[in-house]
Amino acid sequence: MKEISPAELKQLIASKSDIQIIDVREDYEYDEANINGTLIPMGEVMDRVNEISRDKKVIVHCRSGKRSETVIKALEAQHGFTNLYNLSGGILAYLAQP
Repeated sequence: MKEISPAELKQLIASKSDIQIIDVREDYEYDEANINGTLIPMGEVMDRVNEISRDKKVIVHCRSGKRSETVIKALEAQHGFTNLYNLSGGILAYLAQP
């Protein structure tokens, strides 16, 4: 599984790269803090797989990186995705990154 660091993601966002960010946390977590990703809670991902791009870099994140890792492994195994990146440390690490 491919990973991206919080610093790398911040650089992609700052340079306005053509990426997609998928947040697999729950609604209440998204409301507390988010980085403007598309909210697809973990339990809904397999039903909403058509919302995930196959032709650009897709960064998947959660709170600490565990749920997003599980989601990525499932998407790769069941749907053949090859363009997914897990945000190392999740949104907690992203928010802590200066």
